[in-house]
Amino acid sequence: MVLPSTADFLLWYAKSASHTKFRQLYKPKEEGSSYDAVYTRGTADNPFTLSDITAQKPTTVFDFVFEGKTFNPLPRGWRTTKDSMDRVGRADRIERVSGSIRYRQFLNDYPIIPRNNFWADTGTGSFTESKVYVVQTAQKVIERCILMATDPGDLVLDPTCGSGTTATVAEQWGRRWITIDTSRVALALARARIMGARYPFYLLADSRDGQIKEAEVTRTAPSSQPVQGNIRHGFVYERVPHITLKSIATNAEIDVIWEQWEARLAPLRGQLSEVSGQKKTLEEWEIPRERPKDWPLTTEALISDFWQARIARQQEIDKSIAAKAEFEHLYDKPYPDNKKVRVAGPFTVESLSPHRVLGVDEDDELIDLTAKDTIGEYEAKQSFPQMILENLKTAGVQQAHKEDRITFTALTPWPGDLVCADGRYLEGDTEKRAGIFIGPEFGTVQRADLVSAAREAGDAGFDVLIACAFNYEAHATEFTKLGRIPVLKARMNADLHMAEDLKNTGKGNLFVIFGEPDIDLITEKDGRLRVKVNGVDVFKPQTGEIVSSGADGIACWFIDTDYNEESFFVRHAYFLGANDPYSSLKTTLKAEINQEAWETLHSDTSRPFDKPKQGRIAVKVINHLGDEVMKVFRI
Repeated sequence: MVLPSTADFLLWYAKSASHTKFRQLYKPKEEGSSYDAVYTRGTADNPFTLSDITAQKPTTVFDFVFEGKTFNPLPRGWRTTKDSMDRVGRADRIERVSGSIRYRQFLNDYPIIPRNNFWADTGTGSFTESKVYVVQTAQKVIERCILMATDPGDLVLDPTCGSGTTATVAEQWGRRWITIDTSRVALALARARIMGARYPFYLLADSRDGQIKEAEVTRTAPSSQPVQGNIRHGFVYERVPHITLKSIATNAEIDVIWEQWEARLAPLRGQLSEVSGQKKTLEEWEIPRERPKDWPLTTEALISDFWQARIARQQEIDKSIAAKAEFEHLYDKPYPDNKKVRVAGPFTVESLSPHRVLGVDEDDELIDLTAKDTIGEYEAKQSFPQMILENLKTAGVQQAHKEDRITFTALTPWPGDLVCADGRYLEGDTEKRAGIFIGPEFGTVQRADLVSAAREAGDAGFDVLIACAFNYEAHATEFTKLGRIPVLKARMNADLHMAEDLKNTGKGNLFVIFGEPDIDLITEKDGRLRVKVNGVDVFKPQTGEIVSSGADGIACWFIDTDYNEESFFVRHAYFLGANDPYSSLKTTLKAEINQEAWETLHSDTSRPFDKPKQGRIAVKVINHLGDEVMKVFRI
């Protein structure tokens, strides 16, 4: 039994503290406990406190006249020069208090305080957020970490995906992301969460709208630099002025504004003095807010005009002070373009790693599954091939069309090297034999594996080879036949990873053959390329024919216009779909969609693109059942 924990902890690691990227985040001063006790003067909208305008050392000493009275700082000194003190007075930042003067420091001069390592506000958020995953982390915590340690365009890695909170937050704030999980449930939840989300469209600093907004915020002329929409230049952020006595004292624009308004205020003061019967011209501080009872009624309009002008002058001076002062960027408050709605950028889900994982014991020693003393401890209740064959016998193999299914009349083990079972099915009234090849539980089937398995099936007299695997490498899709032996590549549903927990009803599409995409490469006159998707070729074992389903059978397709043979990067994305996907998109986003922009995405023919530097392009096609296939082209 130990002391109960009242807080969680975040551990922040870095390769080198000196190279750690850090963006200071802030919170409003209203959240501070001393706010009400300090800013006790002024109005509720603009409270202020009085600060000392003198310095401890008497290095700057002079008589300063304020509102007709002379003040001297001795035995101390003023914090600035005489000209600067006059400027501070013109900015209405000096107030008389008990025979001395003080400096008015408004809450809005610096209305924020830096966040430290105590985040008391994140606990509430974790209770109010709706959870879609049992160990889902509070979004506010992840958001703060990402905003504090990264910039737009940076890459964020989350090796424990869960519900996809990190990926969702990274997507919202313009960071690239990679997330990993061993659970297909987690990945499915994350994918649905990201694809169904709507995000704000933040103004890019490297955009024309961003340049205009930046000029508006800083009171400068808009930049004339060309823009490319590069997110790495960041967003246009809200900023908070950090107004100090020094920033006001050195702001010469205050004098210019003062002189401009004096041409209007001085005559008003003269008229008021004359009409009210004063012996001398009234000073600003001597003009009342309301007409005194002994002043003529005609002065009421003059007083109103004077104070309207004085307030307008003060507003202009305050804007100048805020614009000329130093400021802090609020990295959690970029300016949004409320006329636009953003959805997730294109991303890909790579099902499996091509690398095998070796098991180790508690001493990090490799587990020898052949040793007699380890068989009982590590042996599975049912081997992976046995589990696959059991489900294959019940479920059969589904093709792209729901009415096309290979149903086995018999499925028996086969003592082969790569072929592990003999499957019997009917083609009309004729019984056919299929050699069954099962890929690894955690891994990717290579083209060489299929060649060897097909050769073994041919030597054993099988009519066809059916390969069952969770994933195939790109070049395996090009291999459909070896001699007389057709090769069918069935993709296994990820549900089979949970086969022990699922009831085997035979109703699910656990094994699906998704055939070769029918694709044309079109060369433009300028040498650029276009891709046209005609449909997906599907092998029908009942007739031995290859039938194209047409483009209607494709839900979406993507192009990596410079494929590196390692990872597929979505550079072009197109959505075909059925049942009027345009209307479905409008309903989902609850917004109007630009028809012309949509037409560029709802197409079976791509936009032109340059020839790949790597010499290859890859096209990935996904059908309405969620099955995908990729084809690589040498250019």
